[in-house]
Amino acid sequence: MLPYKRPAVFVSLAVLLTSLTACANSPTAKNLEQSLAADPQLQNKPVVFGEAKEAESQVGQNETSVQLPADFPKDIPLYPNAQLQEVTPVSGSENKVSTRWLSSDPSNFITSFYRSQFQANNWQILQQPTDEVGGAFEARRNDLLVKVSTQAQSVTNPTPNQPQTATTLLIEYTPNSTATAQPNPTASPNETTNNIPQPGDPEFIGPVPPTNLATQPQNTSDGQTTATATSQEFKDLNKVPPELRQYVQDLAALGIFSGESQSKSNSNGAIAQFEPGKIITRREYARWLVAANNAMYANDSAKQIRLAGDGTQPAFSDVSKTDPDFAQIQGLAEAGLIPSTLSGDSTAVLFRPDAPLTREQLVLWKVPLDTRQGLPTASLDAVKQTWGFQDVGKIDPKALRAVLADFQNGEKSNIRRVFGYTTLFQPKKPVNRAEAAAALWYFGFQGEGVSAVEALKLKRSPN
Repeated sequence: MLPYKRPAVFVSLAVLLTSLTACANSPTAKNLEQSLAADPQLQNKPVVFGEAKEAESQVGQNETSVQLPADFPKDIPLYPNAQLQEVTPVSGSENKVSTRWLSSDPSNFITSFYRSQFQANNWQILQQPTDEVGGAFEARRNDLLVKVSTQAQSVTNPTPNQPQTATTLLIEYTPNSTATAQPNPTASPNETTNNIPQPGDPEFIGPVPPTNLATQPQNTSDGQTTATATSQEFKDLNKVPPELRQYVQDLAALGIFSGESQSKSNSNGAIAQFEPGKIITRREYARWLVAANNAMYANDSAKQIRLAGDGTQPAFSDVSKTDPDFAQIQGLAEAGLIPSTLSGDSTAVLFRPDAPLTREQLVLWKVPLDTRQGLPTASLDAVKQTWGFQDVGKIDPKALRAVLADFQNGEKSNIRRVFGYTTLFQPKKPVNRAEAAAALWYFGFQGEGVSAVEALKLKRSPN
């Protein structure tokens, strides 16, 4: 039927043209002519079909044109009132990514947000700002490392609804696809080595998946401990409380527990057991304390604890020269780090190596290695006013000064790291192995110190 309609269309057009020609000077014709005329703006700036819609869609998209990478870890908290500005790789690193954000909120708001987020979600805060104005967080969760830094800046052309200052927020991270890469148990050793950054690689961030090597540390001629052990593998780390698990893993990677004989046989053979809930003895903690301190300061012999030699007269009547932990226990006594007759305590003639370690003893032995200076004068009132412990009267007077000094260490205090927030110190309560490990994860005072993570980096550095 279409061929029969075409003449009718042609006739209609002819009539229309005839009408326009006949009435060219009439107002109706002029209006009709203007309505059919081309847009003068299109004559000056022609638009290709499809570009007009694209131009309209660009309005309001400038703020959202930058997108987060697909592998951006979901564990990293994002400040709600911040807009993403830029995503760039970190120079000198193949895997690290930097994201730059802009917020109209002051930097102290952002700093408080990230401090609470990291603490609430079991992140290990390796570094944090000294004040609320600016600075950087370095935190880790499992094998994911993230650095968050803020910096206040002035706005060049502020609008009436915009403040004259803003805050630049930088979030640097290593994607989970590379940070948490694990070896394929069915792959060959060469394939495993190629897939995982190894000690000595620029991109390596410890700890690596531990091995089964557990070698006894060797004593050098000058009595220092040489860390010859590699990391240990424990099959019961799932029993360690989540907030303490990473501390145990880091110290195991340093070889701190390499002197332990914690293998238990079953039908499948020997399996290394850490036994995190087991009460730690005084001899075990003395051994760990010396090993951890010397591993943290492997490159600073002035801060290492010297081990006692065979020619040393025992400080305790129950720790003879034949005792397997004599060198460490005697070394602590000779350094004045534990009470003994050498330090002027005439009542400390027994060490009681197999007795349980208590909370107050943990702090008393560890804090002097944090402060590296004389402990402050302390009283019951001073400790109660600072810590707020309800049972402050039960603390041994010898430990009061160490407990007060530990409070002065702020967020790095042993009590906060090991026991969390508490108003009861329970000084005579025995300490388990996981708690003891958490205390030894960091050595330092008021921002000057070293953690097991930093010690691992130094140990595996090619330089």
